[in-house]
Amino acid sequence: MTLRIGNFSGFYGDRSDALREMLTGGELDVLTGDYLAELTMLILGRDRLKDPGAGYARTFPRQLEECLGLVHDRQVKIVTNAGGLNPAGLAARVRELAERLGVPLRVAHVEGDDLTAAHPGSLAAHAYLGGFGIAACLRAGADVVVTGRVTDAALVTGPAAAHFGWPPDAYDRLAGAVVAGHVLECGTQATGGNYAFFTEGPGDVGRPGFPLAELHEDGTAVITKHPGTGGFVDVGTVTAQLLYETAGARYAGPDVTARLDTVRLRQDGPDRVRIEGARGEAPPPTLKVGRNRLGGFRNEVVFVLTGLDVEAKAALVRRQLAPALGKVADARWELVRTDRPDAATEETASALLRLVVRDADQQAVGRALSGAAVELALASYPGFHVLAPPGKGAPYGVFEDAYVPQDAVEQVAVLPDGRRVPVAPAPDSAVPEDVPEPPLPGPPPDGPTRRAPLGLVAGARSGDKGGHANVGVWARTDAAWSWLAHTLTVDRFRALLPETAPLPVTRHVLPRLRALNFVVEGILGEGVAAQARFDPQAKALGEWLRSRHLDIPEALL
Repeated sequence: MTLRIGNFSGFYGDRSDALREMLTGGELDVLTGDYLAELTMLILGRDRLKDPGAGYARTFPRQLEECLGLVHDRQVKIVTNAGGLNPAGLAARVRELAERLGVPLRVAHVEGDDLTAAHPGSLAAHAYLGGFGIAACLRAGADVVVTGRVTDAALVTGPAAAHFGWPPDAYDRLAGAVVAGHVLECGTQATGGNYAFFTEGPGDVGRPGFPLAELHEDGTAVITKHPGTGGFVDVGTVTAQLLYETAGARYAGPDVTARLDTVRLRQDGPDRVRIEGARGEAPPPTLKVGRNRLGGFRNEVVFVLTGLDVEAKAALVRRQLAPALGKVADARWELVRTDRPDAATEETASALLRLVVRDADQQAVGRALSGAAVELALASYPGFHVLAPPGKGAPYGVFEDAYVPQDAVEQVAVLPDGRRVPVAPAPDSAVPEDVPEPPLPGPPPDGPTRRAPLGLVAGARSGDKGGHANVGVWARTDAAWSWLAHTLTVDRFRALLPETAPLPVTRHVLPRLRALNFVVEGILGEGVAAQARFDPQAKALGEWLRSRHLDIPEALL
């Protein structure tokens, strides 16, 4: 018995026609839509400040309206966390939509994740719930299940537990569903999107299709996509997504702690990757709570420095603006050398000097800065201009983690008939501990080497978790893995990415995936909403690593 679960959204703002594409492209039992991220919760929190009835992903009802008849005719269940901060409000909106269109759909929702009242000063504080509230709704006959903050993988563990009748302690099978759910959650990142070797794939990644999982009762799965859709699915694309925003061997969640070091991948035909071997353990005794709060106000201005004397021009601007910045709590300058000598165009002859300021006082980063910057228009370096004048200053957010006991959260499944069913916490728990580093493969043989980019022999994918970043790096052959495992140490990683040198860096070894996962603590400051870096979500950190040169055995090139 196979459960076919597809994905039609990897984030709030994903391709709007994906729901129709997935419904019409092939056979499916369940469609999941993932809309939530740390930054999204802040955005929805600000929406709710303006309108208490808001707080959910407004694009979802529009997508559903165009496809509601198809959902009913094809008997596909829809499970989505688009409810955000207001799952009851979105569920009511879906019911109204179904009644208006005359489509008999049963709608349920899950609540209990909202802990904002218990965290004063937070704009939004929400616990990451598991999949058994979703399972309760589906077992009661729901056609559409709306949740608030659940783990991304819960969108798959819930339908799987409902379909196969898994009990809460079926840890190995739940771990398999978590792994499949983690692959699906970011949509087209599993089918060639954002993929390191995108130029080498068998499919066109100009418009990748969305992924689906053929999930089996024993927790094994095959990742694939609808026939005729773009992109491709191979061991590399699935490995990349497995490493995305994870860390070590134990991947803890509210339903199960999945052991990523047990997972095996193998190609099972064109655009088919089999996932097997996943083992699970009891989940931790606590639930993660994502807290978003307003951190103050932020502003920025980017000065364009063209031609000669770039360093001197930057120094002049910094000296001229120093008086205006004296009372600002945080001012950061960054000179980005995009210029080239003897450039053929003005743009390629120019460098960018970026100033970012933050303060609790909007006036300090607003009019005071904009006035001082504009006054330099005729009184600074030759060729003075900016990409855009600074505005009045905008609020920025701060993301923080907290943890609460599982039994401190009252999760409730609100069934299609309105009954409210409490969802019990996990029956057992275990505090996850670090796994001892597994044995490394034998060292690579001696031989000639050549200076070349790491990315010629290794893929990478990176992302954010609060203020931390992870960089997953993997090899595609056993020989390359032997070299990578012995070469890319923490010290070498820091040398290749000097910005990480003063920060705590942890290396996790995953031999079955031929992969290393590096966690860099604090590189993103207070999280994506604070925009502390040029790349605030560390999306390109892995690609920077791949571009760095080191001595690579010629046999691998």
